[in-house]
Amino acid sequence: MASSTNRSGFDNPAWVHALLAQPWVLPLVRLALVSAYLIGGVAKALDFNGAVAEQAHFGLHPAALWAVLAIAVEVGGSLCVVFRRFTWLGAGSLGMLTFVAMIVANDFWNHTGAERFMALNSFFEHLGLIAALVLATVLDDAKRMAGDGHATR
Repeated sequence: MASSTNRSGFDNPAWVHALLAQPWVLPLVRLALVSAYLIGGVAKALDFNGAVAEQAHFGLHPAALWAVLAIAVEVGGSLCVVFRRFTWLGAGSLGMLTFVAMIVANDFWNHTGAERFMALNSFFEHLGLIAALVLATVLDDAKRMAGDGHATR
């Protein structure tokens, strides 16, 4: 039986609403969303030769240019999302980087057996990340439209 505050299962329960209304939740969630990108970008910057080798391994040439672009997008895009400044640009660039990665590195259609399963699973995990980045952008836009005081785009 649904509570009177939960209209036919469409509204969150009061305890979920109270948790999500805490001021630390969304900043922490934004940081968690981009954490792999931040760590990856910093790791690539600290081991640039390894980053270049990674790009070459996946057939991206010139590899050094792709490595620089990956670092810039992973770090810069992440900071845009975390600090809610140009969220659309940060999340969009991370989404495009993720799309390229899922096509290049998770080409399940070229594999068989366990390798195919792992690539297929990773492909759809990347697709889920892209969807989460879209949702973060939509949520940020909705919060701005509601007038939360962060008007910078």
